[in-house]
Amino acid sequence: MSRMLIDSHVNLHAPQFAEDRDAVIARARDAGVALMVTICDKVSAFEAVHAIAMAEPDIWCTVGTHPHEAKEDPGLVAARLVELAQRPRVVGIGECGLDFHYDLSPRDVQAQVFRQHCVAARQSGLPLVVHTREADDVMGHILEEEHASGPFKILMHCYTSGAELAARAAALGAWFSVSGIATFKAAEEVRALIRDMPADRIIVETDCPYLAPVPMRGRRNEPAYLPHIYDKLAEIRGWSRADTEARTEDAFFDLFDRIPRP
Repeated sequence: MSRMLIDSHVNLHAPQFAEDRDAVIARARDAGVALMVTICDKVSAFEAVHAIAMAEPDIWCTVGTHPHEAKEDPGLVAARLVELAQRPRVVGIGECGLDFHYDLSPRDVQAQVFRQHCVAARQSGLPLVVHTREADDVMGHILEEEHASGPFKILMHCYTSGAELAARAAALGAWFSVSGIATFKAAEEVRALIRDMPADRIIVETDCPYLAPVPMRGRRNEPAYLPHIYDKLAEIRGWSRADTEARTEDAFFDLFDRIPRP
């Protein structure tokens, strides 16, 4: 069975790609990236995000509001997310969650909006793409409480939080995505987390245009740099490159099950 490289988290509508998005997508394909999920950071940007997915046969998208943007729409309700999620090529709810590092939205608003995303994931059957930073206890509590009301799939995107939250999320069946941070010299704690992630629930992402992997660090990140992350994940887990591709591809399609397997 042929395997593919999959970038599970790109931000192709970001202004950093406004001038050369088509070239970025072409370079990704040339690098072997066969599928991408472009992420919605706020509902007001959804039309732009969705348009990218609709224009490209190998790009899918999500709908949601990042915690930084929660203040833009504090009254966001699950029904609105579920409605938009019915559009073609929408395969996930988010990026959503809690960010108590930057606190760009009030914490109570972040939590309120995040809970609506949990409800939307439950109602739509789509996976929840979770951003969490310096909010481990509150995040764990919300995920456990919402999951107890009815299960839904969880992806801990670009995971760099603590081992305790990782264990709590894993107990709920969560998937985890590995980003270019795994290649950073000072990121040994992140590599330790990756060694303990459930082997059948790890996927790969660039989070471009952010977090370019070594040896591209400092540049604008793009999906063409994804192979460096596969190589690092293989090294950390002691897997072959082929095994890494096979495991992460299977995990991706188990999670994003609205996308047909090739």
